Amino acid sequence: MLISAESSSLLVVDVQDKLLHHVHGWQALLQNVIWLVRVARKIGVPVMATEQYPKGLGHTSIELTRELPAGATAEKVHFSCAAAHCLPALPGGERAHVVICGMESHVCVMQTAIELKESGKDVFVVGDSVGSRSPADKAFALDRMRDHGIEIVSREMVAFEWLRKAGTPLFREVSLEFLR
Repeated sequence: MLISAESSSLLVVDVQDKLLHHVHGWQALLQNVIWLVRVARKIGVPVMATEQYPKGLGHTSIELTRELPAGATAEKVHFSCAAAHCLPALPGGERAHVVICGMESHVCVMQTAIELKESGKDVFVVGDSVGSRSPADKAFALDRMRDHGIEIVSREMVAFEWLRKAGTPLFREVSLEFLR
């Protein structure tokens, strides 16, 4: 199944300052997440974000916060966004397809993805836009999610599936701004 811009939302999981700098390849992760948020907003896909226990882990990275729409962030203490019931209160939470990026792959991202899949959502985890402190934990998490029927995709796969075709004004704008 392809990801539909009209049926999907982007969920950014827990890209928070106090943990971010400990995640393997955090600079690339942060830039990939920001890229996805910008593409989603340009195309009109709702963006949601969560923060895991911000009192202890701090808030979302300031670079990323600048890109998020107002009112799009929910706090949680459950590792899974589904268990924390974050999505219904966020813009796009009702959509059938959920594209997930963020951290950590083997904890909050994985638990969220599996529980959303179990609840009937079509779940796509952006492999080049998730991270963990340990590369091995990320690899194990991606394997386990794939085994649960979750699609593992790249950020460009998401963008091209949201766009669906070339030759439109929107494709030209996205291509010039993001796909050079």
